[in-house]
Amino acid sequence: MELQMAADELASVLNRLRRAQGQIAGIIRMIEEGRDCEDVITQLAAVSRALDRAGFAIIATGLQHCMAEGDRSLADREQLRARLEKLFLSLA
Repeated sequence: MELQMAADELASVLNRLRRAQGQIAGIIRMIEEGRDCEDVITQLAAVSRALDRAGFAIIATGLQHCMAEGDRSLADREQLRARLEKLFLSLA
């Protein structure tokens, strides 16, 4: 299954990932500076949610493309559905 996303969908996912990258760098600095554990955990939870949302956006796009491609055989659609479900569950 190839990652085929429209430019606006791709930009949104990339923005989320870049923001998460910045958050991770901030968390590393917080740990190196000996910041409060609760603050570090709060930021870890935030970056985790950002990564989950990026993953869900990619999966949702895959589902949308899967449903739009009506020329697939039933077996192909079921196989693709199973793969997308597995990906979804890997983020849950």
